[in-house]
Amino acid sequence: MSRVLLAAAGVVLINLAGLLFAVAPLTRPAPAPVTQLALPAAVTIPGTLAPLPWPRTGQAAIDVAGIGRIGTSGSQTPAPIASVTKMMTAYAILTAHPLRTGEQGPTLTVTAQQAAAYQGEAARSESLIPVRAGAVFTERQALTALMLPSANNMARILGAWDSGSVPAFVAKMNAIAAVLGMDRTHYTDPSGFDPGTVSTAEDQVVLAEQAMSIPAFAEIVAQRTATVPMAGPVRNSNRLLGLDGVIGIKTGSTTQSGGCLVFAVRVAVAGVTVTIVGAVLGQPGTASGPQLANVFAAAQPLIRAVPKVLGRHTVIAAGRPIAVIRGPAGRGTLLATTTELTVLGWPGLTVRFVADIPPIPKELAAGRVFGRLAVQTGDRQTVSTALRSGEGLAALTMWARIATRT
Repeated sequence: MSRVLLAAAGVVLINLAGLLFAVAPLTRPAPAPVTQLALPAAVTIPGTLAPLPWPRTGQAAIDVAGIGRIGTSGSQTPAPIASVTKMMTAYAILTAHPLRTGEQGPTLTVTAQQAAAYQGEAARSESLIPVRAGAVFTERQALTALMLPSANNMARILGAWDSGSVPAFVAKMNAIAAVLGMDRTHYTDPSGFDPGTVSTAEDQVVLAEQAMSIPAFAEIVAQRTATVPMAGPVRNSNRLLGLDGVIGIKTGSTTQSGGCLVFAVRVAVAGVTVTIVGAVLGQPGTASGPQLANVFAAAQPLIRAVPKVLGRHTVIAAGRPIAVIRGPAGRGTLLATTTELTVLGWPGLTVRFVADIPPIPKELAAGRVFGRLAVQTGDRQTVSTALRSGEGLAALTMWARIATRT
């Protein structure tokens, strides 16, 4: 073979090798576009929260249910909580023996031993309802006696009915507190008469929010008056009930605890109905009457002030780019919000962003709705908006892939 032919063959082989090198990328899929978020995981609503009229003594805490904690006052140190304890007693009973709205539920019968204990309980000046051996209460009637006139003996009767004995029920109360994260709470009895039962305002607000989410519980504590066996008409000890949107929950007072109140308030703010849950503990007084009067006086300014610090806050503007899509060969586009997002909250509240962006296709037309962005506060309030693409993202042509070897 002549040198000319060999040279020509070499050129052909070199060109063929170059062509194969250029075409080789076409044998594998093009790299997938990469999405990069362009916003933080969370932000804090700017501004300064208006001062709240916190109690001068004791401790307090305020939450907006499902959104977050507005604030606390005082040292959140475990302290006796008196009959506020009965909130956990009722919660434990209703989680084990649920009641539908208006339902009376199963019955429980007072034992001879429980009836015989009444004289000793009365001698200790406990809060009681009269009972006798063989007396029958429905679950709802028993819970009403527990929560409205705050009957200590009914707390023990309910505990034994549920768990077989009062000590077993107290162990259950502490187990529930642990599950709820109430790590500064310890129960020694189901009524709160024992000063060894201690908690904090923060922990009691956690429990109150959970309890108020049970319709039967909320229904019972919203009653101003009711009728129960043996006692007849009984009255709710919460004198703030029905004022300023108060819908419950529980009072407490002993020498060791001072005046205590856990309350729930339902109000409309910026077109949204919210439940505010608070606790005020350790208010002064030498007897139950003055203690409760002082705790009502301390709680009412808070109840009236909190709705005024709530409002609508814009946390994402319309058209805000929240993600950058980077494709091969320098291609790319943005995803931006289609509407602004506002949340009900207050200065200092942290909100979280959650982007839901599907896998990016090879082609994405300009202005296409693609994915969503959600804003979350607490565990219940979520608002979201659709995302829209900016410039179109076109599929790579064969020549572009060859040229960029992608």
